[in-house]
Amino acid sequence: MTQPLVRRNEWRALEVPQLGEWAPTKSVSVVIPTWNADGTLPFVLAALAGQTYPEHLIEVVVVDDGNPEPVTLPEVRPAHTVVVRVESGWGRANACHTGALASSGDVIHWLDADMLTFAEHLEAQLRWHHAIDYAVVLGTKRFVDPQPLAGRSAAEIRAAVQSGEIAHAWDWDAEETHKWVEGMWRRTDDLTRAGPRAFRAHVGATGSVSRSLYDASGGMAQSLRLGEDMELGHRLAEAGGVLIPEHLARAWHLGRSHVMEQRDQVNRYNDAFLANLVPTMRPKRNRRGRRYDVPYLEVVLDARDQSAGEVIGCVDSILDSSLDDLRVVLLGDWAALDDQRRSPLDDPRLEARIVHRTYAGDQRVELAETLPAGRCRSPWRLSLSGVDLAPGPEALEQLLDDLECAHDGAAVIEGVGRLDRTAAVSRMAWAGGTAGDEVLDAVYGLVRLDAAGAGWLRTAEREVPRYEGKLKAPVERDAELASGVGVEPDQEQRRGIFGRLR
Repeated sequence: MTQPLVRRNEWRALEVPQLGEWAPTKSVSVVIPTWNADGTLPFVLAALAGQTYPEHLIEVVVVDDGNPEPVTLPEVRPAHTVVVRVESGWGRANACHTGALASSGDVIHWLDADMLTFAEHLEAQLRWHHAIDYAVVLGTKRFVDPQPLAGRSAAEIRAAVQSGEIAHAWDWDAEETHKWVEGMWRRTDDLTRAGPRAFRAHVGATGSVSRSLYDASGGMAQSLRLGEDMELGHRLAEAGGVLIPEHLARAWHLGRSHVMEQRDQVNRYNDAFLANLVPTMRPKRNRRGRRYDVPYLEVVLDARDQSAGEVIGCVDSILDSSLDDLRVVLLGDWAALDDQRRSPLDDPRLEARIVHRTYAGDQRVELAETLPAGRCRSPWRLSLSGVDLAPGPEALEQLLDDLECAHDGAAVIEGVGRLDRTAAVSRMAWAGGTAGDEVLDAVYGLVRLDAAGAGWLRTAEREVPRYEGKLKAPVERDAELASGVGVEPDQEQRRGIFGRLR
């Protein structure tokens, strides 16, 4: 189905109905992962039983993440509530994914087992999903001491939610906020100016996404124990999602969060995992010298029917770039390179064989027959049209920095090829039918450059430094300097700390 397209993250262009003034049609599955949540789960389910969203469209999936005692459902709960027990694995990401697979709603709504939602919480989020299928909606919350709820029954909580009384159980303006997230909302005008960084606000305990977008993203990284929400935010953005803060989807968070209590330890743990999986969190990555699970840039080159010398010259130039965080995918008929006896120099596949041998052991080069189906794993893909032009040492880094600063979605480089932002290409797919550069320019921005202006030159003119191979006559060491005896500090620094050859 054709979808209205939002430019970058400027979600205010969408028209959504006012609360209470529309007729919902989409079903929602509220997925609640639980681990030792007996004290708060009854309140969470009671609040969900008091929502303004139609009850027949609400499904609640409580995921028992291997609790010592099996989770049992309280009497006060939404009509369509089930318990699903995790059969393998553990952790929030695994539990959420298990719940998503077991659910049936058009929209998946994540909710932690300590979130007491206001009556309009689901309705406020679901109205965006009726406008577009690629919305990623984030609720808001305040962290409160749950003590005032002591002694109140689940039925009383449901009544308090339905009447609106629950909104005044604590002082919304005085209670503790999620400072980092709401600070980002303020700095970026509710993420409309956040561009590619908007996904970093996908943290917290309440949010919703269409099933189609969740499936397109690949779902949660089940191996993660922490940081899974931000990693999912990255995947959703790469799949074309637009992140929408919904201030009317309010909830009380019963108690402080795990991150609040151990912020430094959690961040230390997360850095090792998120740096490998989320290329757009570039400050967590080294500028050079490291290899990551998901590179920042993927460069695709078809090596078929090409001169080995030019292919190697072009690929070596790319690998010599100041931008080190990249991978080259070389397409070719590599399976045809058999080992039958033949004259090596008369081999009809000599050019391909030389290229194959050159890069078969290179960790940053993948030799593939075809590109794998589906979305590019890297945030950027550079598709080259030939090998006669190669980038200068800083060309790729400077071009990507410019595109990131402008939040653009693509660059077409005359005679070279095109550089596409994965999120922009994915966003176009939600338009349905045929989408081209005009649509891409409308939703993300596209620039056109000449090769020289973008820092590309003839491959034959691009010099990639190599070690010197000239034989040199041996020289004798300075005995005094080599021994370190009687050497002045400034002389030692000039000649090398351990003594240099003359």
